[in-house]
Amino acid sequence: FRFCEHSMEGGNHTLIIEFVFQGFSSFREHQLTLFVVFLALYILTLAGNVVIVTIIRTDRHLHTPMYFFLSMLSSSETVYTLVILPRMLSSLVGMNQSISRAGCATQMFFFVTFGITNCFLLTAMGYDRYVAICNPLRYSVIMNKRECVQLVGGACSIGLIVAMTQVTSVFRLPFCATKVAHFFCDIRPVMKLSCIDTSVNEILTVIISVLVLVVPMGLVFISYVLIISTILRIPSAQGRKKAFATCASHLTVVIVHYGCASIAYLKPKSENTRDQDQLISVTYTVITPLLNPVVYSLRNKEVKDALLRATGRKLP
Repeated sequence: FRFCEHSMEGGNHTLIIEFVFQGFSSFREHQLTLFVVFLALYILTLAGNVVIVTIIRTDRHLHTPMYFFLSMLSSSETVYTLVILPRMLSSLVGMNQSISRAGCATQMFFFVTFGITNCFLLTAMGYDRYVAICNPLRYSVIMNKRECVQLVGGACSIGLIVAMTQVTSVFRLPFCATKVAHFFCDIRPVMKLSCIDTSVNEILTVIISVLVLVVPMGLVFISYVLIISTILRIPSAQGRKKAFATCASHLTVVIVHYGCASIAYLKPKSENTRDQDQLISVTYTVITPLLNPVVYSLRNKEVKDALLRATGRKLP
């Protein structure tokens, strides 16, 4: 690792200019296997999200608020994976396990921005389903184009504000170590490298985690309580089945996304081992982004019909 010494009042202080990732170091004998698996998942994720966005943009049947939000989520997930996975893959084959201080801050900024944006986009999608099922006659009025753009803009703005706050607070700390016990610049592993007590930063991280995870989860939960109570009042079994089907894909993604993120950021910091923490991180950085296109293409009839139209096949 590289560092430089700066003489300051009170003694010498080390200015760290480069960090070294230690992620998967305990899985050395399996690193090639992990590389192949993660590369395959990464290619599937990119391909799936690109297909989802392309289909939604080109098929007029999918020009609705629900699919507008889905295309925004897929775009956000694509950038989110681009920030982390290429460097993780290069680290697995021993090509580039170091990252500059500025590079680490940049990676953390984009990771936090798009991670939080995804949380609030899922909340916006929950609100869209609530209006569609609980207030169908006014759906086109409430979920107009302006409202949809404002919801997406709000999700992105919250992500940017929180990322700037979080990254600034972390990189104002003095660092005395260079080995990041992770495969990317996540908040807590980087804070552990600080020379000073990080209790204030830990409290800030917990407060932010509660605001960006518990609040959206609560809003989605309230939406689905109202949705389910409305569905149960539908007289026909066919009507109930159709209403549940429109929510199933979104609910599946919500449970996995919020579940993994909550385990990672709301649990006590000493509860899991380093390997367990990395396994959880793999789930929300590799598996969850893949889940989005898979669930929405396999469980959603409208998307499947659009794919058939795009490939020139007849609908069943």
